[in-house]
Amino acid sequence: MNEVKCIQASTPAITTFEGNGLSDFRTPGLIKYLTIFLLLLSTATFAQSYQQEIEQHLEAYKLDFIENPRSPLKKADLKNLHFFAADINYKVTAKVQILTDQKPIKIPTSGGEAKKFYRYAKATFTLNGKELQLTLFKSEIPSSNPKYRDLLFLPFTDESNHQTTYGGGRYLDINLNEIKEGLLEIDFNKAYNPYCAYSHGYQCPVPPQENDLPIQILAGEKSYTGKVR
Repeated sequence: MNEVKCIQASTPAITTFEGNGLSDFRTPGLIKYLTIFLLLLSTATFAQSYQQEIEQHLEAYKLDFIENPRSPLKKADLKNLHFFAADINYKVTAKVQILTDQKPIKIPTSGGEAKKFYRYAKATFTLNGKELQLTLFKSEIPSSNPKYRDLLFLPFTDESNHQTTYGGGRYLDINLNEIKEGLLEIDFNKAYNPYCAYSHGYQCPVPPQENDLPIQILAGEKSYTGKVR
């Protein structure tokens, strides 16, 4: 076995190794470019992992239409579902202010009736250089299903409505446990259409004016292109 010996060369920026024929040129420029390369590699790996996460989320989302007996869509309709490409820029960290002593409010539905919700919290975040705020709601009627007991409702509209996305706005589901130390990750890539986007036979809460965002949210589900029943 060849012994590897480190010898300091006459030029301080260069270190050579004898015994295995290898040389390591530790110039500042090389270290800089190596650091950039590793950073880009790490970023690309993270982006690929995030894209896979969103793809898995969408597959589960589509599967629910098939398995849910209340679903407005059949398997043949799924080809008419469309989504923006995953964009991690639409995953934001929001500061959350929990609201107290809130009285229930009535949020009208697409069918003309109203459902009661509490304003649970305000979420403030920055997206595309703008500071924005959304209200998170909690249903007045506690769910008997443990799966939905800690569910918060985040309906919103934005400037993409009636263009690339459903005109009635979209929804996000937030679990109470996702709020940690006053912060919450809001991922608009998981924004979805209410059932009313596919069928007239549902009572879908209309996003209140306070949750109308003055920007386009080009993430999540797009407009449905099938026949609305």
